[in-house]
Amino acid sequence: MIEVEHLMTHYGPRLILDDLSFTVQQGEILVVLGGSGSGKSTLLKHMVGLLHPTDGVVRYWGRDLVCMEEDERAALLKRVGIAFQSGGLFNSLTLADNVALPLRERGGLDEATIAALVWMKLSLVGLSDAGHLLPGELSDGMKKRAGVARALALDPAIVFFDEPSAGLDPITAAGLDQTILTLRRLLGLTLVVITHELESIRAVADRALMLEQGRILFVGTLAEVATSPQRRVQQFFQRQPDVILTRR
Repeated sequence: MIEVEHLMTHYGPRLILDDLSFTVQQGEILVVLGGSGSGKSTLLKHMVGLLHPTDGVVRYWGRDLVCMEEDERAALLKRVGIAFQSGGLFNSLTLADNVALPLRERGGLDEATIAALVWMKLSLVGLSDAGHLLPGELSDGMKKRAGVARALALDPAIVFFDEPSAGLDPITAAGLDQTILTLRRLLGLTLVVITHELESIRAVADRALMLEQGRILFVGTLAEVATSPQRRVQQFFQRQPDVILTRR
C-alpha cells in the first residue's frame, strides 16, 4: 500500500533521513521504532504529506505523493487517518463534536447521519457513552482513544499512530494495544505505529522498522530480531544501556 524509496531529508545542512527504502503491506501493523532523535517523527510527517523530502518518493497505491497536485493529494489523504500523541482534540468541543468535525468539513451528510457515524466510531474505541464530555473531563487514556475515533471518522484505509502508549500506565497502555489489534481485525486497516514502548511493540507488531541516526538499522519480523547481527537492535530489545556502571 505504501512504498518509500530513497527518502532523504535535510534541515538546513543537517541530514535527518538518509536514503530510506521500505514498504508497508496491506493489512499489516508496521511499527517504526528508535531512540530519541532517530528520525521517527520526521518520517511520519513525510508519510502523511506534511513535509517534502530533499530527495526520494512516497507512493500510496503506486501514486507518488510528492509529485501530486494539491487537490489530488488532499483527496488521497482522506483515506489516511492520524491518531496524534496528545489526542489532538479541540478543548472547546465535546468529544462527539471532535469526531464529527471531519465529517462536517467533508460535507454531504445530514446531522442525523453524522450523529450515527460518530456513535459508531466512539463505540469502536469503547467511548460510546462519553460523547457529551469535553476533553478536559477525559483521562489521558480516554483522550488517546478519542483521538483514534476521530482518526477513523472518514473510514480511512491506513491509520498512523504517533506514540499511542506514551505517558500511559501499563494497564491503560495494554488496553490501547488491544484496541489497535481489534481495529485491524474488524476493519481490515493497515496500521503504522510510531513508538519506542517495548511492550506495545511486542503486542502489536507484524514487522518492526528501526531507525538510528536517520538510517534504517533493521526491518523485519519480531522473530527476526533475535537473529539480527546489529548490536543496537539487540540493545534496544533487551534494554541494555551503552555503559553498565558497577559498584566498587
